[in-house]
Formats: sequence, C-alpha cells, structure tokens
Amino acid sequence: FIWRRSAVRQISGAAMAVVVAGVGLAPTAKANPEAERSVTLGGSVIVKPKYEGSDEYEYIPIPIIVPRFSDTPGEDPSTFKKFRKRVNFRGLDDIRVRVLGGQRLQLGAVTGYITDRDQNDGDKLRGWGNVEGGLVLGAYSAFSVGEIQFDAAILEKVTGDDSGFEMRFGVETTQKLTERTTIVARVGTTFGSEDYMQTYFGVTPTQAARSKAAVPVYSADAGIKDVFLQLGATVALSDRWLLKAGGRYGRLLGEAADSPIVETENQLSAVLGLGYRFNLPR
Repeated sequence: FIWRRSAVRQISGAAMAVVVAGVGLAPTAKANPEAERSVTLGGSVIVKPKYEGSDEYEYIPIPIIVPRFSDTPGEDPSTFKKFRKRVNFRGLDDIRVRVLGGQRLQLGAVTGYITDRDQNDGDKLRGWGNVEGGLVLGAYSAFSVGEIQFDAAILEKVTGDDSGFEMRFGVETTQKLTERTTIVARVGTTFGSEDYMQTYFGVTPTQAARSKAAVPVYSADAGIKDVFLQLGATVALSDRWLLKAGGRYGRLLGEAADSPIVETENQLSAVLGLGYRFNLPR
C-alpha cells in the first residue's frame, strides 16, 4: 500500500466538505441530555486501487469533524443539522445532497472529487502523462418501496481534464440490527460515456508510441463499465465512540475489462473510520 501525499492534497477540499457534513457518522446512540453542544473528532482511511483496473492499492487518510450545535428536546433542529440529514456520502466522487422530496421520492445534486490518474500509478501508464482530477457535479433521483431504495445518478468532472460522464444505477437497503448497529447493503452498475471510457480505458496512437510496456492502441466505446456490491456498517461502540466500516467489490465488464491497461477486473476498496464525541461548553 502507498500513501500518496499528492492525492491527499487533491482531495482535501472535498474531504473537508464530507467530514463537516458528517460522512455518515452522525451518532446513533442516545446523546447525553446535559450536552447540548458537542463535536465528534476522529479519522478514517480509504483503501482503493491506484487507478481503475490496477492490481495495486493506495490508502488515503481523511479527518472526521462532526459538530452538533444543539439537541435539546423540543427545540427545532439547527440549520446545520437539517442540512447534514440531507447529505449522503457514497464515495469521494459521489456525495449526494437531497434538494426535494422525503422518504419515498428524492431529487438532488451530486458533487465530489475525482483524483488524478498519475502516469506512475502503473507500468502500463508510464510515458503517457497524467489525467487531471477535478470537481464532480451532477444530479440524482431515488425512489423507495418499503425498505428498498432504487436510485440513478449522472455525474461529470467539470474541472481538470475533460473526461465525459458516468451514469450510476443502484439498489440498496438499510437495516438496523441493534440499537447501536446499522448496516447498508447496495448493488449496482455504472455506465460510462465514450469520452469517459476512452479517457480511462482507451489507448491513443500517441500513448501507444510512448508506452514503455508496449501497450497497443485501443478504442473504448460507451457502455457498462462495471457491476458492484457494497456493504457498510455504523456501530456506536458507546455513547461517545463511533465506528464506521465499509467495503466494495467491483467487477469491470465489456470495453473496460478488455482494455490492455487493466491488470485485474476485480476492484476492491474499503473504508474504516473511528470517532469520539467531545462535549463543548455551553
């Protein structure tokens, strides 16, 4: 595993937006009724492939900062708390903010950050130059039937190198196993536009000529990029300690899987976070 300091700098803005919004780490245990204000501090680590198709991994540390301004019984929730409840963190490049709707139907915005693909991330990429990361913007919709939610999102990088758009489709369920433990299970698939697939899986004649690993020219068309399964859990270890863990298995398909830069079709990633809630003076 490699700690890429450049990646940490690239995602710092997005990471802070995530941690301030709660990163899904809002305490589930009953809070101390005497503590109207608190802050949860901690850290998390994301482990992911160095690039899509890589068989090598990197880890990215991210701080956790979750303030709570007031939780007094009978008092209206603060504006910040109302906003935090609308935010759903699905990944660095997929932070969803509900704008309209409630439990059954939702419409909202998507944001996040896609990190750079560095030419040093793999032997097959050397000599190609980097693919710049950037801010992600998009929209999503979701519909719930009982405890099952169906959703679709479209998102595109709007800064950095132009790389087309993705469409993500998923089905998920959230179950509360105990008073302190909640799990989320999700399955889905991703569609990539022609520009996206060519940027991340294609090989241009220029790149092939520069390749130090004799990678051939390859044109990647639009299509289904992968299917995936995600599992996550939030556990209130006590009234103050909170644990967050999750894992994702993805399988590259079609044009993506056939790319000569792909070292393995099996893509694994994980996140582990731990936070502690401190009371603040009134």
